[in-house]
Amino acid sequence: MDQEDRIALFLDYENLALGARDHHGGRPFDFRPIADALAERGRVVVRRAYADWSYFDEDRRMLTRSHVELIEIPQRMGASRKNAADIKMAVDAVELAFERGYISTFVICTGDSDFTPLVHKLRELNKRVIGVGVEKSTSALLPPACDEFLYYDRLEGVDLPPARGRRGRPARLPDSAVQPEQELERAPAAEEERVRDVDALAVVVAQTVAGLQGGAGGAVTASRLKVTLLRKDPTFSESDYGFRTFGELLRHLAAHNVVELAEGPAKGDPEVSLPEHGDREVAFGLLRTVVAELAATGGPVALSGLKNQLRRARPDFSEQKLGYRSFLQFCKAAATAGVVDLAWNADADDYLLTPH
Repeated sequence: MDQEDRIALFLDYENLALGARDHHGGRPFDFRPIADALAERGRVVVRRAYADWSYFDEDRRMLTRSHVELIEIPQRMGASRKNAADIKMAVDAVELAFERGYISTFVICTGDSDFTPLVHKLRELNKRVIGVGVEKSTSALLPPACDEFLYYDRLEGVDLPPARGRRGRPARLPDSAVQPEQELERAPAAEEERVRDVDALAVVVAQTVAGLQGGAGGAVTASRLKVTLLRKDPTFSESDYGFRTFGELLRHLAAHNVVELAEGPAKGDPEVSLPEHGDREVAFGLLRTVVAELAATGGPVALSGLKNQLRRARPDFSEQKLGYRSFLQFCKAAATAGVVDLAWNADADDYLLTPH
């Protein structure tokens, strides 16, 4: 119990509920997916929602059943209902941060960028901040300010309306004739897009592991890696790539030799590292072979254009998947390993490589 995060939940309810209805085909906002997502992150000890509840009668009953405290912000003539709710919510959050030191995490449910200063202040007070908002109504300024940002649309249990096709002139063929072909084309395209996304993620993971290994922070565990990825992109979620857990994602990358997994200091939290052999040695061997072939006919090989030569021999070559931020860094590592000689040439205004 003492190790659990204590969470304070604040909902800018009008922003969240209206955003969900506007972008989800008029479907009502459902609090349960947010509650379930937070249950996985800690113990929610404060739940408050701010709105003029005369506009949300049905929602009020739904929130009460979930033990959410409803803070009434009545609409007054000549006053802005929205600003009153925002100010009250911000004041209450900061007050709680000072008065309840045991609360470690604040969840701010809104897509309004006006709450960005509140997020900065809470983090300044050493509080972790999780944001929650509807994707299409969330300001681009808010997610990067948070430690983690959850899009309501992507939470497990949110019922989204089916995607509509773009409106236009009527099709020449009946729907019964056209739709099967469209579905057949759409499925492979979606799968191909997911594969490309995972390849891009593999590059980010490899670079992040390389950066953590290069520091003086000790072993790179899965939990540490996940926290670092969230620092780089607070909206990161392995579920967006088709994986149920972060461990499942790491096992997939390990199977493709992007990372290696070993038993970590705690059960269920493996140590993550880059392969010391395997793909890296194969890539170094490929570089040595290509440089030797080119040098045999034309002397020292310029760095510019060399990567394309490697890809002609091996189309899937990527130094970034090996944890190198650039092709030059990869070549310098190969030179350090004694695979090739690498030196700057002022006349060529380029690095030149020769086989070692």
